[in-house]
Amino acid sequence: MTADSQAGKPANHTDVVLIGGGIMSATLGAFLKQLQPDWSIALFERLDRAGLESSDPWNNAGTGHAALCELNYSPAAKDGSVDPAKAVAINEQFQVSRQFWAHMVSNGHLGDPGSFINAVPHMSFVWGEGNVEYLRRRYEALRAQPLFKSIEFATDHSSIAGWAPLLMKERPASQPVAASRVAGGTDVDFGALTRGLTTYLGENDVDLRYGHDVTDLSKTSQNRWDVTVRNRATGQEHTVNTRFVFIGAGGGALHLLQKSGIPEGRGFAGFPVSGQFLRCTNPDTVSQHNAKVYGQASVGAPPMSVPHLDTRYVNGERSLLFGPYAGFSTKFLKRGSLLDLPMTIRPSNLLPMLAVGKDNIPLTRYLISEVLKKREAKNEYLNEFVPSADGNRWELITAGQRVQVIKKAPGKGGVLQFGTEVITSADGTVGALLGASPGASTAAPIMIELMRRCFPGQIAAWEPKLKEMIPGYGTKLNENESLADDIQSMTDRVLGLT
Repeated sequence: MTADSQAGKPANHTDVVLIGGGIMSATLGAFLKQLQPDWSIALFERLDRAGLESSDPWNNAGTGHAALCELNYSPAAKDGSVDPAKAVAINEQFQVSRQFWAHMVSNGHLGDPGSFINAVPHMSFVWGEGNVEYLRRRYEALRAQPLFKSIEFATDHSSIAGWAPLLMKERPASQPVAASRVAGGTDVDFGALTRGLTTYLGENDVDLRYGHDVTDLSKTSQNRWDVTVRNRATGQEHTVNTRFVFIGAGGGALHLLQKSGIPEGRGFAGFPVSGQFLRCTNPDTVSQHNAKVYGQASVGAPPMSVPHLDTRYVNGERSLLFGPYAGFSTKFLKRGSLLDLPMTIRPSNLLPMLAVGKDNIPLTRYLISEVLKKREAKNEYLNEFVPSADGNRWELITAGQRVQVIKKAPGKGGVLQFGTEVITSADGTVGALLGASPGASTAAPIMIELMRRCFPGQIAAWEPKLKEMIPGYGTKLNENESLADDIQSMTDRVLGLT
């Protein structure tokens, strides 16, 4: 069935059901179609196209998370030291995704890589003596790691202006500043990538159903699942019986995970955060900046609020994006319902939610202040990063919803988690993904981990193919510098980044 085909009803029985038409379902489907081509797969997406929610480039705050510039992945310890371990781990994951994309391109499964990935340097930029010293320590910690060996560091205004003129234009010459840069960074349009992957799936007999809402799922006596699907155009419901379900519906995943009733999903809750960005499409301004630049979050602000000024490539057009400006909505999806949050409250997750509320009063205050922030204040925040910017000439856009994971924690009641959470049933018949950053950038390794958990009987037979798809599979590239160099060169060439 082609990507545009919606003829007839979905099949009554299938091997795999993918819920959600975002980057996670598309990635898992692309893996399974090559690892187990005889399996039947159906994908259900409530909107009329793939990649329109969290995977959309204007909804997605992170477009190539590789820990090259994101300072919250390498924070300073109380003694001032910087541990590179988390940054290295995330970069390792991103390298897996790059290898997977290169495999898909080189085998003709994806078209022009320039439609979804472009070379854009990654930078960190700070001001103030304390922040300058921190960034210096971070640079020293990272440059010793093979995956970060190309990192550069500067504190003089002229060098930084050479990397990113907009950051320094009209900035006081006396202000202490510092920047680090990795020239080999990328910008990824995950909406375009998702649609490329789903086109491949549709051309290879995956039943793609857009405009179809999954409303329920229940386990049968045969250890299979009945998935109830509603055609949003006709209102007609249909039941699909399957042996494996992946709940990759972004913010909508929590509600469906609860519907499944699996014990592993109990106690989880979600905390939705909305956001806004300022977007600039003026060619004169856009031409003065070619980098993805992350700064430091304000004191007391959560990691999700880290300011960044990004060069974006969307539909072949280059633009700039600055933000985020946090907000709050009870919706779990941008095109969701205000009842999304209250409808997920259960006796099993109420205590963790209350505990998180008690322990995160500063976050609540921060969100309230952000919601009340007027446009003038948003423009002032932009001017801290880009002193010469006329904020009134930047368009204010609403980003996608991010649903942060709340889960039980021994001794605390509950914790708010700012990452991704893979949840699988004990029998491997259900897998789900909750959470946000680094999310899309690490879709390939996340889906490999999910397959390990859900298909333990097949993974050994799949590993030769996985090694063919991902040459560094099973290897820590940061501990094998020559292999890391070879893979970097290969992926750069195949993805058109050189």
